[in-house]
Amino acid sequence: MKVLFFSDIHSDWRALERLVSVEADYYVCAGDLVSWARGLNRGGEILKQRAGQVFVIPGNHERDRDVAEFCESYGFTDLHGRSVQLGSAHLAALGYSNVTPFDTPGEFSEDELSSRLEAFAGLRRLVLVCHCPPYNTKLDAGRGGRHFGSAAIGRFIDRVLPRYFFCGHIHEAEGVETRLGPGGETIGVNVGKKGYLLDWDLV
Repeated sequence: MKVLFFSDIHSDWRALERLVSVEADYYVCAGDLVSWARGLNRGGEILKQRAGQVFVIPGNHERDRDVAEFCESYGFTDLHGRSVQLGSAHLAALGYSNVTPFDTPGEFSEDELSSRLEAFAGLRRLVLVCHCPPYNTKLDAGRGGRHFGSAAIGRFIDRVLPRYFFCGHIHEAEGVETRLGPGGETIGVNVGKKGYLLDWDLV
């Protein structure tokens, strides 16, 4: 089984068309399909050819209700704050980012991120998707080497040790792959709009 993860399309419809053309069993959009929640329907028209195979979470540019209505309209699955079992492993996802200076629609405090992630703490063979990367890692390194990720997400990964962690949000780190956790137990990828195709049977 193949699962394609991507994020931060920001209305680059050619990039989305390229991703949808990749053959996979499931497609996971890790947020920011658009900017400021404008134009979601255009993305829905492209993704609907894979309806029934698409999971979506909000980024910091979408509100949870925007994504819920979008998924209901096009036959996608809203995975924000939820988990599903695929084969012998669990796919869990949490949208939004930590607080930004830009007052975007989808932001949580660090305490809220920590609280919501706890729903996934007991899942075995976990693949975790968050829009936001963990703080002070290669996945959240932005301009000038500054880090903009979430400390709460980092603490959760260090404690729970998912098999894989996928994120977006920090565009400068698109395509970066690294090891997370105290002993490097978690493979972490900032998928961006390039995407990452995972062989789920190897999770």
